[in-house]
Amino acid sequence: MTEAVLFREGVLRFRGESFRASLGRTGITASKHEGDGATPLGLLPLRRVLYRADRIAKPRANVPAEPIAPGDGWCDDPRHKDYNRQVVLPHPASHEQLWRDDPLYDVIGVLGWNDAPIEPFRGSAIFLHVATHDYSPTAGCVALLLRDLMRILADGLSAIRVQAAS
Repeated sequence: MTEAVLFREGVLRFRGESFRASLGRTGITASKHEGDGATPLGLLPLRRVLYRADRIAKPRANVPAEPIAPGDGWCDDPRHKDYNRQVVLPHPASHEQLWRDDPLYDVIGVLGWNDAPIEPFRGSAIFLHVATHDYSPTAGCVALLLRDLMRILADGLSAIRVQAAS
């Protein structure tokens, strides 16, 4: 496994290099729950990569990479059977739209959080995605500049270990 380590200070270390990263607006937590704005503590395996084929080329990665479409979303309603799963829009439950006007979801690394098995209210849509230019905090995801994200994917990233201390 080729894992990166993310520290609460917003530093991601991978293969001996450090990258600036954004994490959840409320920091890192060992008790993740839906809507808390925190990045979950622990090992988050990279399951697959989604990308905007109209904006970027298919990312090189050691997991499957699939293009997204305007009708793609992610269910974040803990009371719905599709909770923490990719869905097709329109969708009757609360969801996040993956096809965005901004570049944040031009590349999405789907991280393995609350997916084996899925437990209601334990958190959904924990992604590795593109950071804002000023590294604004996320809603619980991990975010890097596009060039850094593409680089670590191409260099074989397989998981991110989120740690509370450096």
